[in-house]
Amino acid sequence: MKALFLTFHGFHATNGISKKIHYQVRALEANGVETHLCYLSETQGIKYRMLDQEILADYGGGIKGKLYKRFEFNSVFRYIIKNQIDLVYIRSDHNANPFTIRLVRKIKKAGIHVVMEIPTYPYDQEYVLSKRKIQLLIDKCFRQQLAKHLDQIITFSNYKTIFGTSTLQISNGIDFNDIPVKQEANNTSQEIHLIGVAEIHYWHGFDRLLKGLANYYIHSPQYKVYFHIIGDFFNPGEREEYMSIIKENHLDPYVILHGRQAGQMLDLLFELCDFGIGSLGRHRSGITNIKTLKNREYAARGIPFIYSEIDEDFENMPYIMKIPANEEAVDIKQILNFYNQLHITPLEIRNSIRHLSWNNQMKKVLDEMQKKDKINPNNNNIANFAT
Repeated sequence: MKALFLTFHGFHATNGISKKIHYQVRALEANGVETHLCYLSETQGIKYRMLDQEILADYGGGIKGKLYKRFEFNSVFRYIIKNQIDLVYIRSDHNANPFTIRLVRKIKKAGIHVVMEIPTYPYDQEYVLSKRKIQLLIDKCFRQQLAKHLDQIITFSNYKTIFGTSTLQISNGIDFNDIPVKQEANNTSQEIHLIGVAEIHYWHGFDRLLKGLANYYIHSPQYKVYFHIIGDFFNPGEREEYMSIIKENHLDPYVILHGRQAGQMLDLLFELCDFGIGSLGRHRSGITNIKTLKNREYAARGIPFIYSEIDEDFENMPYIMKIPANEEAVDIKQILNFYNQLHITPLEIRNSIRHLSWNNQMKKVLDEMQKKDKINPNNNNIANFAT
């Protein structure tokens, strides 16, 4: 079987989404599927559509390049047909428009399975502070029409239908080969180190943690709590808000901004830290249920963590702390009390989510397509699914 994983952006080595996509491709291959990755790239202002490491289409530079990379999909369809692709897995970039609709319609007409992953749903509130509001407006006009041509929508939410199309509910996964477990528990008798890893948006709610630290340090406690923030801010406004809280409350010694980190440096920071900070503000973007990558990475690393949404994979785990989805400052003493009553090893935490491997999650997609072929045996394009 052959699959094409289609994205509408490029990659960055330290970006969590970039890592996730490569994990998913690797998982499809581990399930016996020859998988090719189609994505966008740019070199010295020249825009390209790439197929693995080869150039599929050269769009040139300037306005032409910017337009073509968004609307030219004939090269993608030609590749799909020429190479007898059986399954097209699209990662949505909230870019439903006449051009993406035309591509999906042609794929379906050719008898090829096509599914689309919507990483976060609902997503309209994510654009409240974004410069991409025009893109969202276009997406709103066409997303129902796009969805009706899909076999299914892949979601990490609890929605059984999205835009009128049935969903396949899976979890964000983990590539255990790429994420090491924490080796040793630190001595936390005098201090504790918290870690939050994200491209920082307003819905991550780290400001709630900063305000909690401000309240905690008002009383000049002997026990020290440090917060390590790993990742860049999505926009200058986010950074200004955080820096204002830090400066006004004299938190400079206790809040460390590391910027983007990956590889060995990220591993070392996780060894230093004891407790993970998940999303504390998903309610701000209208999200109640979500299965975030970050929660899974914390668990795979073997550290306990806190979050405020509903994540069904973790709700009953003894190593997670839940706080209400509101705007209240985090009570740091509650974190300390929770942490001190834990009696679980990093390896035990990691082993509790073995079923969340990307291999298992992507197999669910393949199994679902198999079911569709049994219902509709005239679809010969995936006749070799089990081979």
